[in-house]
Amino acid sequence: MLDVLLISLGFLLILIGIIGAFIPVLPGPPLSYAGMIIIHLSDKVSFHPNTLIYLGIIALIITLVDYILPIIGTRTSGGSRHGVVGASIGLLIGIIFFPPFGIVIGPLLGAFLAEIINKQPSDVAIRSAIGSFLGLMFGVVLKLIISTLIGWFSIKALLF
Repeated sequence: MLDVLLISLGFLLILIGIIGAFIPVLPGPPLSYAGMIIIHLSDKVSFHPNTLIYLGIIALIITLVDYILPIIGTRTSGGSRHGVVGASIGLLIGIIFFPPFGIVIGPLLGAFLAEIINKQPSDVAIRSAIGSFLGLMFGVVLKLIISTLIGWFSIKALLF
């Protein structure tokens, strides 16, 4: 009975982690990794220690890198710190008030408006918005890959 509870809770965390790849307030890879650890605590599934260590390190690195990707995207496209902040605020507003399209439109509009308010020319504001958006989306893809990979390893370990 405890194994069923641990495995169910673990897979629920993995699922929330996969959803967290798209929602910035949910730390997707750490949640998925926590789900894997909980599954590992059951008597039915055992992961090799190296698998746990490597996936944990990758999840941590991707989580940390996710915070700097929008900055890198904005900076490389000529934007300022205001563009990064605007994209982040736009993302949160977009997710809350305009799901699911807000995840795409929010960062673009947020970075653009922040650069315009910061008195940047419109071409700089557009480049900043696109760069920040690309950084955010690259982070989403990385988080989705690692969270899904953790889920795949967990399913594979449970079935075999």
